[in-house]
Amino acid sequence: MTALTGLGVLVTRPEPQAGPLARRLAALGANVYRLPAIELHPREDRASQRAALGPIDRFHWVVFISANAVRFGSALLDGRRDPRIAAVGPATAAALNHAGYRVSLVPHGGYDSEHLLASPEFGHVQGQRILIVRGSGGRELLADELGARGAEVSYAEVYDRRCARPVPGAVEAVEAEWARGQIQVVTATSGELLRCLYEILSPAGRQLLARSALLVGGPRIGAVARQIGIEGSLIVAAGPDDERLLDALLKWQAHTSHS
Repeated sequence: MTALTGLGVLVTRPEPQAGPLARRLAALGANVYRLPAIELHPREDRASQRAALGPIDRFHWVVFISANAVRFGSALLDGRRDPRIAAVGPATAAALNHAGYRVSLVPHGGYDSEHLLASPEFGHVQGQRILIVRGSGGRELLADELGARGAEVSYAEVYDRRCARPVPGAVEAVEAEWARGQIQVVTATSGELLRCLYEILSPAGRQLLARSALLVGGPRIGAVARQIGIEGSLIVAAGPDDERLLDALLKWQAHTSHS
């Protein structure tokens, strides 16, 4: 018997990010169900964005906010090694390494804008040009604070996030297993993803979600969960990457099994 034997986990990440987490959960004995709640689409105006940015080597830093930002935006680098590259977390850094780029900065202690801003490298950025590569929308904290510190900040928004449109029968199939008690834990790695999951579920599915344990990638996502009426246990990981999600789930399962 392995650590998660018999535990039903619903993975809601978009494809293809859901695959690695699902496989690791299954290897630990979990019964894994998949219902992607968000779809990612490349921005149609990426070429015009790229032209407007000018030569990439004019930037002192290029900051990638997520592995998806790398997936859709690494072409902005044009194979150049001139700007220093920052990644918001290890999964983003791994994606950049896989694409052939050396990462100069990954924050310590946490994987969000706050920890990136706390890095010594971003303590003194007066007069520096910084490019933030991300999906459309999102938090403005990083750009606002870097601008307040004297940097000239630009965005490259390289993909759009949209609530998923599951194939006919997919939601019903998951909800049927859920109603039978086969799903105990639901994953949510962003507040937007959680809101989209709530949107695509039926009223009965929303009631099931409200009572389930929720594995979230940080406290802000937990706050969204409470806002939309999820009352079950919150399993708050130190970050949204697979390693920290699994670490939090394993600790919760061990505590639950012995209580």
